[in-house]
Amino acid sequence: MPAHQNGRATAPAPERSLRLARAIAAMIPGAATARVSQCDPTQVWPSPHLRAYDAYGHLLTVTRAKGLTAARWIIRAHQDVDWAEAHDLDLATGTLRPAATAYATAGGR
Repeated sequence: MPAHQNGRATAPAPERSLRLARAIAAMIPGAATARVSQCDPTQVWPSPHLRAYDAYGHLLTVTRAKGLTAARWIIRAHQDVDWAEAHDLDLATGTLRPAATAYATAGGR
């Protein structure tokens, strides 16, 4: 059971994270990874932003509304994460890790 603070879980339980990943995968067909950040390149102020990639690392087209909604869901589910940098959510396992780590383990691809 996750620790609670002010009636809210401080960290998502693994099954919650997996349910979130499955919901986002259903929302964005073909997506294997969702990269989330607070830096939307089209905005000058912090704004939730999501980019989706398929299993081969190709960028998928995501509407602004879907991307914003999914990014908000992920950010709210993982409040303990430092969102100053981008993070990748693996939609198969529900694992969230810094995008720089994911990039380094993929051999820079």
